[in-house]
Amino acid sequence: MPASPSRSSARLSLRHAPRNSLQMFAPRLACLVAAAALSHSAWSANAPPVKIENSNLDAQLFYQLLIGEIELRTGEAGNAFEVLLDAARRSKDEQLFRRATDIALQARAGDQALLAARAWRASLPESQDALRYIVQLLVSLNRVPETLEPMRALLKVVPAMQRPALINSLPRFLGRAPDRVQAANLIEQALQPYADAPDTRAAARVAMGRAWLAAQDNAKAIELARRAHALDPAAEGPAMLAIEMLPGSAAAEEIVLGHLLAKPTSNGVRLVYVRSLTGSQRYADAIAQLEIATRTEPKLPPPWLTLGALHLELRHPAEATAALTTYVRLVETEPAPKPDASASAGTEEEEEAPNPRGDGLTQAWLLLAQAAEQQGNFAAAETWLAKIDNPQRLLDVQSRRATLLARQGKVTEARELIRRVPEKSSEDVRAKLIAEAQVLREVKRWGDANAVLALANQKFPNDADLLYEQSMTAEKLNRMDDMERLLRRVIEIKPDHHHAYNALGYSLADRNQRLPEAKKLIQKALELSPGEPFITDSLGWVEFRLGNREEALRLLRGAYKSRPDPEIAAHLGEVLWASGQREEARKIWAEGRKRDSSNDVLRETLARLQVDL
Repeated sequence: MPASPSRSSARLSLRHAPRNSLQMFAPRLACLVAAAALSHSAWSANAPPVKIENSNLDAQLFYQLLIGEIELRTGEAGNAFEVLLDAARRSKDEQLFRRATDIALQARAGDQALLAARAWRASLPESQDALRYIVQLLVSLNRVPETLEPMRALLKVVPAMQRPALINSLPRFLGRAPDRVQAANLIEQALQPYADAPDTRAAARVAMGRAWLAAQDNAKAIELARRAHALDPAAEGPAMLAIEMLPGSAAAEEIVLGHLLAKPTSNGVRLVYVRSLTGSQRYADAIAQLEIATRTEPKLPPPWLTLGALHLELRHPAEATAALTTYVRLVETEPAPKPDASASAGTEEEEEAPNPRGDGLTQAWLLLAQAAEQQGNFAAAETWLAKIDNPQRLLDVQSRRATLLARQGKVTEARELIRRVPEKSSEDVRAKLIAEAQVLREVKRWGDANAVLALANQKFPNDADLLYEQSMTAEKLNRMDDMERLLRRVIEIKPDHHHAYNALGYSLADRNQRLPEAKKLIQKALELSPGEPFITDSLGWVEFRLGNREEALRLLRGAYKSRPDPEIAAHLGEVLWASGQREEARKIWAEGRKRDSSNDVLRETLARLQVDL
């Protein structure tokens, strides 16, 4: 539907509508031309007789259409609206009613558009489009309570097979309603007759749940999703609604997992769930779901790419390589998309538009290079990088090459490689500075990295992400006052920057300072990003510092299960060690060291506790 008018513009004149072509008149002329061609062919020798059906386009209607479109082209939209609406009433033609309504909408004349839509419905009571227009116009005009009757009428006239889909769309119909609670109540009233019907009861509960979620009543939303799931565990609607309430809702996650158990082939839902898990850095849980997806649909490429990336995050280079090479094989054996022969030579921007197939391969080759690097095979890493011929990813490729050089002690050459990457915009300058700092951090050149980030913050002041990155290098240099100053500035600029709250709280907890303040900061971070393993780890660590070992163990076990990272392993192992569970502590530490023997936190923990694995 075209852009809807605001209430303030509802009474505007139609005289300033955009000038459109004869959109309505041209198709009817085409019909007449076609009829003329058929008539002409009937005069051909030996041609079979052609039955010609007369059009309902009489002389008066033809004249009205012509006048209406001419008025519109000359800027007299008000006259065009009146002429075409009168023609629509006379002919009871749905296309003409739509045309008249759209003219009013283009002129941002909401009241006239509603008048036309209601005339449309009066002439054609069974018209679904007329009812849809009425509902959306009433919402745009802030007359939401009046939508109840046309919504009910629309639900009645739609065929039974299409009714569940319509029910699912109702929350979007009222999505722009200013009072979301009022909208949710109206949807509940409209759907009441369908809440117990076998074919619509699940869809009705999902739609009501989505409306209450928009009204920020999560308790009602989750209860409706739970009831819909109980009615039909294999239905995707309740699971998709539940995913919208992740992270941070155990009840919602139970619905998602219940659906995937009832319908293991529901990979559409599964992959959306994976996206939620990765957003919360629950990589181990995401990997488990992706492994199911790749078993049930082994020839579907995207899950293999995501699986490889997540294995790489968890420092499983062999598993990452296996998944990524499978992705490459599947994509390379797929038929290449056929070029559009009808398309003319594109502009420079069109020619540089990203190719999804090429972008996926570029990402896979970059990740394969990183996996080879993790295994110490620098030659193999360069072989993968050499496959990439994608100008848009040049900085990513050169950054990877620079890391390989830096790990071989060629730091100066590494930095120069990044600096030689061309710059087309200020964003390119920023990206290059971040890439250079990242390479320096990879080889623990903290002072140089800090200097690069300080320069970046001079060039791009008040950039929350750059300030955060510099705070991390300040922490490595043991400049804790600078770190705290930078993090507090990040929070001031971007109050929802959960990483800043977490980093500040963790730094205080790790130094055993201002623990109540540290706990509040970490709890704020977890409120902004529920379920994120590193934040949960920080909370577990501060609980340990506060002497709450049982709570610390509960939190750290959960964090380690979601993301078995060496740093989380270090903390969990220490709390287990202090609690007398030393064999389990050794096991956790050994797992962490196997993933990354160079992790600073793990190495410091083992040295401080004088543990020899």
